[in-house]
Amino acid sequence: MSDLYSSICISSVKASALGIAGIDIPESIGKPNPVLTALAEKKLSGKPVDKVVIYNPDAVALWIYQKYTAMFADAALCSDVALPMLSVMPSVTPVCFASMYSGVMPDIHGIKKYTKPVLTVNTIFDSFANAGKKAAIVSTANDSISMIFLDRDMEYFIYDTPEEVNEKALSLIDEDRFDLIVIYNGNYDGTMHKHGPEASESLAALEMNIAFYSELIAKINREWKNHSVFYGFCPDHGCHEIDGGCGSHGLDMEEDMNVIHFYGIKTAE
Repeated sequence: MSDLYSSICISSVKASALGIAGIDIPESIGKPNPVLTALAEKKLSGKPVDKVVIYNPDAVALWIYQKYTAMFADAALCSDVALPMLSVMPSVTPVCFASMYSGVMPDIHGIKKYTKPVLTVNTIFDSFANAGKKAAIVSTANDSISMIFLDRDMEYFIYDTPEEVNEKALSLIDEDRFDLIVIYNGNYDGTMHKHGPEASESLAALEMNIAFYSELIAKINREWKNHSVFYGFCPDHGCHEIDGGCGSHGLDMEEDMNVIHFYGIKTAE
């Protein structure tokens, strides 16, 4: 493994969220992210959060954050920490999100290539349901998150466009029915595949992702004053440019494996 790879894997997201929400962490998965554990200890004084909201914009590489840092100002300012994270191989969407939300590597959860079977291993959604809590996914149709986590005791809100997804996600904050909300946007990934990671069209899609995350957190702060909330901006993998000016991912290389995550904890008033 390259010395320049990030040291904490995206598979730690599940354990981190469960621990901060006061839900038992299965012994079969890895430990929580130590930075997030320290953040929770500092802000929560040993109490669990009421809500977890995780936003998953697709394909946001660490190198994009490093090169276009100013673009991420709003995401950084509404979060507590910005963390370099390591994806899994192969660095393609269903494999990565399966690891992020099951807490285990591909050899264990079973998705080892770009396929979208329904996972049979325990996921964060199962852990929340088993704890008597309500979970929801808000995603675009036929994307990995809308398919590999089906057949669970939770609610699914599946739409045709990212704009519809984001509108519904904001409305779920108003409804205040769910303890875990996972939101997916694939617009940057789709655009960068066609035009390249740094094309104006791709960067505009990324700006939309950052703006939505900021809007989402502002709404949480405004509408959920009585709730404590753990939230995150959590891409699955990175990206790189290929011949012809298009974008791709899936390789064991820094551009694809290193991603940027933002996290925050809002305390109840």
